[in-house]
Amino acid sequence: MTDLSQRPWFADTEWLTVPDLVERLGLGVSRVRRLLEEHVLVGTRVDGVTKVPAVFLDGSEPRHDLRGTLTVLSDNGFDDDEAIDWMLSHDEALGTSPVAALQAGRKAEVRRVAQSLL
Repeated sequence: MTDLSQRPWFADTEWLTVPDLVERLGLGVSRVRRLLEEHVLVGTRVDGVTKVPAVFLDGSEPRHDLRGTLTVLSDNGFDDDEAIDWMLSHDEALGTSPVAALQAGRKAEVRRVAQSLL
């Protein structure tokens, strides 16, 4: 497991626990856990607690463009921590972080870059 707390973006990221997600998404705990299992959302263990970057939500629902991007990363051998690291880190090809590019509507470009990663 990667120690994401050593990444420069870690301190600037708002992290949501499963109870936080239950409240924000208006879903039950089991449904939130299913979203994590199905890679609709992706989280990591921080201090023994599963947490998800808040930026992976769009208001009160998971970002609609996140799941496909996570699938591409998983297909390229990325584990959850590596996917989070890439999504939140600056990518030279995109000129910003992949999640910021998704927020700007650049889904196809983000996935194209993700496909090129090995």
